[in-house]
Amino acid sequence: MSRRAGTLRGVLLLLLLLPAPAIASTPEGAGDGPQQVIDRTVVEVLAVLADRSRPSAERRAELEALARQRFDFRTMSRLVLARNWKRFSKPQQQEFVEVFTSYLANDYGSRLDRYEQEQVAVLGERQEPRGDVTVKTSIVGGENDGALVNYRMRDRKGSWRIIDVVIEGISLVANFRDQFRDVIARSGPEGLLGKLREKNAANSASEQGAGKLEASRSED
Repeated sequence: MSRRAGTLRGVLLLLLLLPAPAIASTPEGAGDGPQQVIDRTVVEVLAVLADRSRPSAERRAELEALARQRFDFRTMSRLVLARNWKRFSKPQQQEFVEVFTSYLANDYGSRLDRYEQEQVAVLGERQEPRGDVTVKTSIVGGENDGALVNYRMRDRKGSWRIIDVVIEGISLVANFRDQFRDVIARSGPEGLLGKLREKNAANSASEQGAGKLEASRSED
């Protein structure tokens, strides 16, 4: 994945994962279609991203919790591992879903303060096989102006959840599938789990250090 696409991935995941209080107090309609879900979420999210009044650590924690509501991480995990999913035992499958979710949360959470007042235009939706729907969007403003971002969504018991993000033709799922396939080929399922554990531990330590620095600055 290119550097630009990597930056986009972090920024654009953020655009959908941090709803404003209006969404928290007003539940989404049970009959909302995929485009409606994306559209109404984007409108509220942009205002929150621009809010620097709360500590970054607090917003990152809220972001991760909300990510678990917006994304179908189990389906994403199966798509990422593809045929290798069956090589993982049941406990390993469950652990992979958790460590992969944390890895993604750390990735986009680390970009929280890089938001540059971008806007998002929802362009429409496209039907996909298996009943999935792709919601097409474009970034307006900032260094990524005009970038096309598609959110592939799947209906889960009447609730549309994101199962992939395609940024300028680059699939988040396919990108990780290529990376993880090589690791599994060399080290097996436990090797991949170990690497993700290590990365999450390192990110957690870095986040704690940043939080202490931020708290120290606020006291000065």
